Amino acid sequence: MKSSIINSIKSLPPLPKTVIDMQRVCNDPNGSINDLVKAVEHDPMIVANLLKAANSPLYSFRREINNVAQAVSLFGMSMTRSIGIGNSVRKLLNVDMEPYGISSDRFAEISSMQAALMHEWYTKIDRIKADKLFLASFLQETGKIIIASDVIQENLGSKFKSDIEMAIDIASVEHSYIQESSASVTAAIFTHWNFDKEFVEMIQFSDTPEEAPEEVKEYATALNIIKTILPINNPFGEHGIAFGLKKAEEAGYDISKLQASIDSILDKIHA
Repeated sequence: MKSSIINSIKSLPPLPKTVIDMQRVCNDPNGSINDLVKAVEHDPMIVANLLKAANSPLYSFRREINNVAQAVSLFGMSMTRSIGIGNSVRKLLNVDMEPYGISSDRFAEISSMQAALMHEWYTKIDRIKADKLFLASFLQETGKIIIASDVIQENLGSKFKSDIEMAIDIASVEHSYIQESSASVTAAIFTHWNFDKEFVEMIQFSDTPEEAPEEVKEYATALNIIKTILPINNPFGEHGIAFGLKKAEEAGYDISKLQASIDSILDKIHA
């Protein structure tokens, strides 16, 4: 891995205490919704992001959500943790996504859409796996923040942006600039932060699921399909949807479930 990328990851600050507390509660077999509410309710940023997510069209809750206990109860522990960690990580990394041709807010929106589509799709397949994949899909593009920072420092932002705008395969563009893709950079970030091996590997192999260890191959494949449908430079584009469905079919999925999930998310976005 490029030395400047390695140094950027090594210099990352520790995760905020609230995120560590959320992880602790969610990993505790006796942890409860009330414990999670207590862990987050004193963190204004996480509370604000949870309420923003709860009231977004992506999740279509039937009433306005105006307190953290309601949001946590509706999302459940796994999704609450994912949303809290995702927004905290982006804040911690001081997002500047200009080399990818999008704003930091748009980057957050696309990450949320990837997670929402994954949840909509995989709850039709396996709810336990859906919980794991929701967090991974919410965070799988995190490495792009480090990559964007690196190309800015190298004064290559404009050229990189031009190449990304035209790219069908974003990972290949990233590789041509830093000899890595965001999948490997993201995996390195979460290794640095001591996330578990399964989580790290499902993201690490999300560009090359055929090379993934057998125990994470399904997860890596699902992540690859989601970011194919929702690439950062053209989310829900016609080509991305068609190619994502083709990949899903080749992997043995019932593509009617994925198509229904795509339609559902698009309906929520355009409602």
